[in-house]
Amino acid sequence: MEKLRGANIPRMHVAKRPRMCNIAMRQENSDLDTAIDCMPCFMKMAVRGARLAAPDDHAAHERVVRKWAAMLPDMDFSQSPPALARTLNRLICDETGCGDVFEEDKVTSNREVMEVLPDVKKVVDASDHPLATALEAAIIGNYIDRGVDHDFDWAAELARLEKVLDEDMVREFADRCRAGADVLVIGDNAGEIVLDTLLVRQLQSAGCRVTYSVRSHPVLNDALMADARMVGMTDLCEVVESGVDTPGTVLERCSEAFISRMKEADVVVCKGQGNFEALHGRWPGAFFAFKAKCARVAEQTGKPVGCSVFGRF
Repeated sequence: MEKLRGANIPRMHVAKRPRMCNIAMRQENSDLDTAIDCMPCFMKMAVRGARLAAPDDHAAHERVVRKWAAMLPDMDFSQSPPALARTLNRLICDETGCGDVFEEDKVTSNREVMEVLPDVKKVVDASDHPLATALEAAIIGNYIDRGVDHDFDWAAELARLEKVLDEDMVREFADRCRAGADVLVIGDNAGEIVLDTLLVRQLQSAGCRVTYSVRSHPVLNDALMADARMVGMTDLCEVVESGVDTPGTVLERCSEAFISRMKEADVVVCKGQGNFEALHGRWPGAFFAFKAKCARVAEQTGKPVGCSVFGRF
């Protein structure tokens, strides 16, 4: 695992949109609406995104920050943070002319994690409970997130994989992922998607039919179909786009085809904090697998900030 200790991820053309689903689901079903606690994070996202999109255009940086600050008071805080982040992403793209702010960052993240993947795979394969170990590794990959301000060492944690997930919940998950089950894994970030291949392989070894989903449009460092191809996910299982342009599976932004996929799946696994914020309380029975990266989400899950979270909420 020596490569893991030295690994480091840097801090930091839009396709035609599919027809969006007009499902009659109320946002109030989720208690993870946007709170004032989210405001510092949103402002940091604006600064970081503007600088990355147009490194030398200081005027554009200021325009983005000023316009975003002016927009916030009129935002609908009953929406989830990922729903509002879509507006910020659009603002940054419009003001800088950059269609995919984190494009280079995503490629770098994928390459970095692909370098250490063989070492992590050896640990998973040698584990007494490979599915649980693959799940834990995939959750650690959720550290690679440009939507939150954190300083977690994902490589160091991978180098010392431990049994930290709730054993009863993992057992329930394994019981539901029996041979013949249709499992939908809703992906999250680039880099993270590399470790998700380990989870997909273990689910397939259990006899499951696995589908993996990615975002349809660039937003933050969330994985797209290009990332799925780069890391070999498309060679491993069927990969579909969700239709969303949000850093989380906001149901109102999903395509009708993807909503049908979610309904047809026997098991839905939602990777990442953004998917938790968007789907908590809105898709009963779904499993959530992510790192708690802010105090508000940590409070919702009852886990400390930085903790691996796996469960149904």
